[in-house]
Amino acid sequence: MSDESEYVTATQARLLLGIGKAKLAELIENGTLPTTESPLNKRVKLIKRSDLAPLLALPRPKSVPAAA
Repeated sequence: MSDESEYVTATQARLLLGIGKAKLAELIENGTLPTTESPLNKRVKLIKRSDLAPLLALPRPKSVPAAA
């Protein structure tokens, strides 16, 4: 890995995408988001920012206000 800033952790990716842990796990398992192990901690999964870009470009549903 030549440039650490081109990678984010799985947790950071989840927050950027606005999804839950289960959805992130699904995206990783089905190959939509390839990961690599961190050289500093093998338990940490890293995701390239460039792999997140297509998902970040997708339209997101607007949040529905909670009923009073």
